[in-house]
Amino acid sequence: MLLNQSMVSQFINLVVHYGDYEDLDRLYIQNQLIRILSAQGVETSEISLEITEWSPVDFSEYWINQMIQHGLIENVLYEREIIEAQLLDLITPRPSTINHQFHHLLSDSPQRATNYFYALSKRNNYVKEKAIAKNIEFEVPTEYGDIELTINLSKPEKSAKDIALAKEAESVEYPKCALCIENEGYQGSVSQAARSNHRVIRLDLDGETWGFQYSPYAYFQEHSIVLSREHTPMDIGRQTFINLFAFIDQIPHYFIGSNADIPLVGGSILSHNHYQTGRHTFPMDRAKEINAFEVEGYEGVSCYTLYWPMSVIRLKSDDKARIVDLASYILKQWMNYSDAEVGVRAYSDSGERHHTVTPIARLRDKQYELDLVLRDNQTSEAYPDGIFHPHPDVQHIKKENIGLIEVMGTAILPARLKEEIHMIQKYLLGEKELETKLGVHFDWVKEMESKYDFNEANIDSILREEIGHKFKRVLEDAGVFKNDHQGQMAFMRFIKSL
Repeated sequence: MLLNQSMVSQFINLVVHYGDYEDLDRLYIQNQLIRILSAQGVETSEISLEITEWSPVDFSEYWINQMIQHGLIENVLYEREIIEAQLLDLITPRPSTINHQFHHLLSDSPQRATNYFYALSKRNNYVKEKAIAKNIEFEVPTEYGDIELTINLSKPEKSAKDIALAKEAESVEYPKCALCIENEGYQGSVSQAARSNHRVIRLDLDGETWGFQYSPYAYFQEHSIVLSREHTPMDIGRQTFINLFAFIDQIPHYFIGSNADIPLVGGSILSHNHYQTGRHTFPMDRAKEINAFEVEGYEGVSCYTLYWPMSVIRLKSDDKARIVDLASYILKQWMNYSDAEVGVRAYSDSGERHHTVTPIARLRDKQYELDLVLRDNQTSEAYPDGIFHPHPDVQHIKKENIGLIEVMGTAILPARLKEEIHMIQKYLLGEKELETKLGVHFDWVKEMESKYDFNEANIDSILREEIGHKFKRVLEDAGVFKNDHQGQMAFMRFIKSL
């Protein structure tokens, strides 16, 4: 395969403009392209292509398709991604250059710093805008306010061949997981993501070095990850609260929160301590503050419960140290609190801990805020997936763990729903032969069929509203103290115990 000279020249222009290279490096860059693309060289003809509006991603997609056509790589996901990351690494400055520029901007304007790093992460396709745009997003009004729903279509589906190759591959222990800082610049393999174009900002959080990076498949605006430098398990404690506010002090226009640190109610990666952050206002941020209270010995911190499907305590103060002290006290009390009347149990007979919190920090109106969402991961014979987990009758919509993002009122729903909803629409509009294919949705569809008079004009809005109400139920199932008289009386007993 020979590379077109016009294309090579135009791509090199982008590399020089955006990367760490100068015009003197043009031949070197050209040879890097030949190496990455397994090309034989560059054709000498003067054929010029009208591609002046192409982005770096456009060039990489074109060349990868050329490699597949010439039999230089197989048309499998991991090979395409490795080549793409290597090509886009050329337009990405070195980690040291990016870190120096980020911190230079941070000292003047945190927003300029994140704007710089976010633009770079989109340009080199680490943040996969084209894939993210495939997601189906909508809002549904509820008594708790509008909640957000996303049917997640951004992550590319692996083919049967991709899956087979991954199963056959030897297991490797470097990097230890997808969140390890060692992924920065890592080539990738059949079983590990390509990260040649990956960059991580180093941040100091209370004297320890942490990494800050954007999420490739964002679920909200500027979705990013703050990750421990060391591969250590998730842990919620006093240091967590200190770290969250240390981040907010540096990047005050972002929120930051952590998944829980125990199974079933935690996130998908419990093996590596990390937080999630970004520039987004979630439905829970707007939740009504009710039941104001103070805790003796912690005067100066305003405390509230929230009108929200889950059980939330919000702490507010000008003094972040006071919030950290009170949050640490509340966490300790919650970890040891039981209330048999509502099935709340801190420890099993074997000593297994069932309680933790999902914490979320922000700066609002020049005041520090910390939300503590109470979590309980008990299981029972009736609810083997979790008592405070989506119950079986709503798992046809959402069965997965309820993590930080869902807690705050943004549903991340499985990609399977897109086709399933399309099939349900056809059934409800008259294709009754599809009844046998309704599967896990059968009871729900039959209930809707008796409730609504569906037509082409109203079916989309009705189905979205029904999905939203299912997700509201998911959150209510995950709430420890329910929003009924018994549940709220129990919540107040815990508050009084403080």
